[in-house]
Amino acid sequence: MGKYVISKNSQGYTFNLKADNGEVIGTSGEVITTLGNVNKSIDSVRKNAPIAAVEDQTVDGYKQEKNPKFEIYLDKAGEYRFRLKAANGEKILASEGYTTKANCKNGINSVVKNAPSTTVEGPDAD
Repeated sequence: MGKYVISKNSQGYTFNLKADNGEVIGTSGEVITTLGNVNKSIDSVRKNAPIAAVEDQTVDGYKQEKNPKFEIYLDKAGEYRFRLKAANGEKILASEGYTTKANCKNGINSVVKNAPSTTVEGPDAD
């Protein structure tokens, strides 16, 4: 099972979800101001990832899914990325860029598998 790793900087906190092999498979992306809100965001990933639908925005006429959902999209560099949105539509996790859609989908599968982890490391982790 993977783990969540919290980092602190001068603006606040971020977290990464890492797979068993230590590879980062998702990040909070945005700075979160309090540790309590970091823990709430992690709980939201745990809750929403296993039940999220996948919306492939790279396909013409794609079916719009209800939240919670993973959105697959192409970034400005032409790489595939995903973001996880909670039931309220808030972005709670984002991926790195992938060169293929298949690898992006593998990243989503890895998030679904590792999201339930209760292991949290980092500054002041509960």
